[in-house]
Amino acid sequence: MDFMDKKRIIILANMAKAAAVEQVEALREWFEQRVEVVAVLPANEPVPASAGPVDLCVVFGGDGTLLAAAREVAPTGTPLLGVNVGKLGFLAEFSVGDLQKHFDQILAGQVEPIERMMLQVCVTDGDKPIFSSPAANDVAISAGQPFRVIDLAVTQGGKHVAQYFCDGLVVSTATGSTAYNMSAGGPILEPTIDAIAITPVAPHALAMRPIVVRSDRAIRITATGVNPGTTVSIDGQLNSPLCEANAVEVRRADAPARIISHPERSFFDTLTDKLHWARSPHHTS
Repeated sequence: MDFMDKKRIIILANMAKAAAVEQVEALREWFEQRVEVVAVLPANEPVPASAGPVDLCVVFGGDGTLLAAAREVAPTGTPLLGVNVGKLGFLAEFSVGDLQKHFDQILAGQVEPIERMMLQVCVTDGDKPIFSSPAANDVAISAGQPFRVIDLAVTQGGKHVAQYFCDGLVVSTATGSTAYNMSAGGPILEPTIDAIAITPVAPHALAMRPIVVRSDRAIRITATGVNPGTTVSIDGQLNSPLCEANAVEVRRADAPARIISHPERSFFDTLTDKLHWARSPHHTS
């Protein structure tokens, strides 16, 4: 292949994981025989504008590394391919062997990325923004010390949704529905669904159940009663304090994350393999 015809890629890696760094180094020559490697960067750092447009972003790490990359790369529209060197590998679906097997197909456009809705989150104090971030999985509010129940008023599109008395609240994308949302008893959403799950954590009333709402109307969460340690967390990775009378504005982000899924595995295959979803208690294989 002529160099001018080669696709341009960026490699992002969790540099804190020795296995990720080793895999990138081991595959560097293999990549360079097939593509132009524009840069190899830590996944938690901004991609410099000087990198220019690229055709693919290959991410070495675990699901957390892919989430961090999605927050950074999604606005560019660049597809993300996650190579799992972590534990679960729910979003980072490819092993190194899978990458090598399917890479030419992916470069040829034979494996289409799936568009996964993201959120844009802004914490405000009155009219003043004090924290802002995109979210690929979720925005979670946790009670924090001294761990008293917190009081959160939720509206959507200016209309009352609920007054939650709880230990926390998770607002999740379909992608994040299998993460903290699921652990808190929320629903699993098929990843291409353009909807948002709102799930209270340990609600102090039997009637406070998880709900799924449309994504085209902004959600506003007002802290009507919180603790000094109450925190807003983005994808479990970025944190901001939440004080009384602060509000958390959550809306659908302008750009989705475009994530390449394993071409030989469906979402439900991954649910079964990774989370043992819907598997019979007598299943032994």
